[in-house]
Amino acid sequence: MTEPRKARVATVSLAGCFGCHMAILDIDERLIALMERVEFDRSPLTDIKTFTRRCDIGIIEGGCCNEENVHTLIDFRKNCDVLIALGQCAIMGGLPAMRNAIMHSQEPLRECLEEAYISGPYLRNTTRLIPNDPVLPLILDKVYPCSEIVDIDYQIPGCAPSGDIIFSTLVALLDGKFKGFERETLRFD
Repeated sequence: MTEPRKARVATVSLAGCFGCHMAILDIDERLIALMERVEFDRSPLTDIKTFTRRCDIGIIEGGCCNEENVHTLIDFRKNCDVLIALGQCAIMGGLPAMRNAIMHSQEPLRECLEEAYISGPYLRNTTRLIPNDPVLPLILDKVYPCSEIVDIDYQIPGCAPSGDIIFSTLVALLDGKFKGFERETLRFD
């Protein structure tokens, strides 16, 4: 008798703080039970940087603030059957999207970069230059939630979602029983 195939899972952190990946680790000892059912492919958890083959589930943390984030997200959509936006940054842009609200001029990106690198009250940038190296990814005009770039199948809200919510959602998805969240489940007080 052969063992059932493990589901392949890939994860990535885009424009966020990596807190959602830390929340995945907060599954604690249940990670052992989860590892009996899944194997991780491309993920910072495994240090595998490219897809080795198609994945059943892709988990995205963070929104899109530069062209590299967009390319990575599109690559995940192409290589994963199910795509999950994990946390508020992936769902709504989160804290990185705060820059979207402060940009009011005709050149909003320049205004944001000048505030960050030249005119901010706590800066010690004696060159008064904004970093502009071809190696750096092109910054987008604003921070975009993942759903504005690709189709997202499921969202797990929170900043960061608890390990309990992540674990129960993944198990329900693997069992084909995920029907969404109960209202009481998503209390963050």
